[in-house]
Amino acid sequence: MAQSSSILHFSGHQHLRSRLTLSILSGKHVRIDKIRSEDKNPGLRDYEISLLRLLEKATNGTVIEISVTGTAILLRPGIILGGSLQHDCPATRSIGYFLEPLVMLAPFAKRPMHLTLKGITTDEHDLSADIMRTVTLPHLQLFGISEGLELRIKKRGAAPGGGGEVQFLCPIVKQVKTLNFVDPGKIKRIRGVAHAVRVNPQFSNRMIEASRSILNRYIPDIYLYSDVYKGDESGKSPGYALTLLAESTTAAIHCAEALSEPGVAPEDIGLKATRALLAEVEKGGCVDQKHQSLVLLMMVLGSEDVGRCLMGEPTPKTIQFLRDVRAFFGTSFKIVAADSSNSDNVQLLYSCYGTGYINANRTLA
Repeated sequence: MAQSSSILHFSGHQHLRSRLTLSILSGKHVRIDKIRSEDKNPGLRDYEISLLRLLEKATNGTVIEISVTGTAILLRPGIILGGSLQHDCPATRSIGYFLEPLVMLAPFAKRPMHLTLKGITTDEHDLSADIMRTVTLPHLQLFGISEGLELRIKKRGAAPGGGGEVQFLCPIVKQVKTLNFVDPGKIKRIRGVAHAVRVNPQFSNRMIEASRSILNRYIPDIYLYSDVYKGDESGKSPGYALTLLAESTTAAIHCAEALSEPGVAPEDIGLKATRALLAEVEKGGCVDQKHQSLVLLMMVLGSEDVGRCLMGEPTPKTIQFLRDVRAFFGTSFKIVAADSSNSDNVQLLYSCYGTGYINANRTLA
């Protein structure tokens, strides 16, 4: 039993996922209290309990204690096991909510992970399965996690019915590489996936045409793919979405997406996604805002050397994540303006000294 001094205390339901992930990676016990204690419906939500169940499946020896009211939890982390897992996600959050923490944990498991998640594949709160496949996984490749890394979208599932299915395959590594990514390069190509399920398949073409009407002004290398799912593979509810990503000459990726809304034409969804992508590209840096936490965490876990990365301004979520990283790993980042002479430039250079984290769970060959 660990002494109370070695248990880290946090309050509130925000940033729950990142704190649980950091606890499992660092091996430090964590207690989170005051979870929606002032709310009319206090305590953990069904998707948060589902996430705890999933973390319990993915690890061995993890003890999770939830208070009677559900407003406090204590996590005593075990080892990350990996292997073949299956999990049904509740319809309140999409698969991205559950997959994001596991993308951070899977490379440090004992066995390569083969995870099947069922539920909603795209919603407005979390990263969609498309962004996970086309953007999140290439970010892991920056750190030398590449061979056998794959995400397959077997079935689409729009909210509220869900019915989607995603398979995530991740290899294990002994140690992640140190990142030195300071040249954002110039945007050289734009790729996109439009999907429409249980609605007129012409909707995806209409989104693509609207998006092209803006993007064609900038570069010629644009390929927007219409992803068609029929019958059982298209889930239980109607919906459509457009996911766009811009890739630079140095393999920096920026992404944006827009989802179908009631009473809004597909053309407007296409334009919304396109404008969001252009806004994301304007913010600059080598990593987009949605993936700041993932890249910063992998920099902390890198070999004992200085890792550097150029990014835009940190989001409030990233700022809190950096504070939590300091609490769990004792690592602080040095953040300086990339170009001090240009006052309009909001690009920042993040650098830290890696902890030299070694995957001790790995089965010794």
